[in-house]
Amino acid sequence: MYDAILVPVDPAESDFADRALEKIVKFVKQYGAVLRLVSVISPIQGFVTEALDADYDARIAADAREELERISAKTGLSEEQVSVSVCSGAIYHEVLEEAAVYNADLIILASHSPSFASYLLDSNAAKIVRHPECSVLVVRD
Repeated sequence: MYDAILVPVDPAESDFADRALEKIVKFVKQYGAVLRLVSVISPIQGFVTEALDADYDARIAADAREELERISAKTGLSEEQVSVSVCSGAIYHEVLEEAAVYNADLIILASHSPSFASYLLDSNAAKIVRHPECSVLVVRD
């Protein structure tokens, strides 16, 4: 039913992704699917970048990739079954773009239980749920 599963991961909350990982791996194994972990680096405003090192963006991307590789290793899946991707831009747009490029037929989002603030603010997760070409599963902690 599912061949390619995409899982967005926030490197700043990787411990949260770790808790959802067991459920995600069950889906991958159940359907014989491949898994892509993706992290999106949000662009930094121009005036802030002047105070940063020239290699700041590259370091942040490398750190994100390293964290995704750490999570990938914890899945117990083979290298043929799991891959990682790091991109830069608007989070929901990049996740949807990655889903299209990867031909994902399922996006799994690890999400906190909703709070009052999430009803007032339009979160990236809400946009990802509303706009993809494929199915979306929200896994709660």
